[in-house]
Amino acid sequence: MSDVLPEGVKHLVPIVPVEKAPKITEQAKQELKSSGIMDEKGKLKLKGVSPKMLKRIKQEQVSCPVLKQDIAFVQCYVCRNFHSRVTGQVYCKGEPL
Repeated sequence: MSDVLPEGVKHLVPIVPVEKAPKITEQAKQELKSSGIMDEKGKLKLKGVSPKMLKRIKQEQVSCPVLKQDIAFVQCYVCRNFHSRVTGQVYCKGEPL
């Protein structure tokens, strides 16, 4: 893979699998619910994603370069800085929140 990042992307952040699923903040939960990714009971529903893959996604975290802390991948996914996920890494725009 080349070291060239897509336009507008500042960070290439590795996705790390963890034993216990990281907690999702209330703000991220509200964004997930408003976008239809999470139902009212708190269950994630992604179209085109198998239950097995969804279980794996829930147990992943990233070291956010903007918030300067480890967060759940699902929280990263709904962040406005999220650009895309490619082969175990996240492209992050790195803009202040």
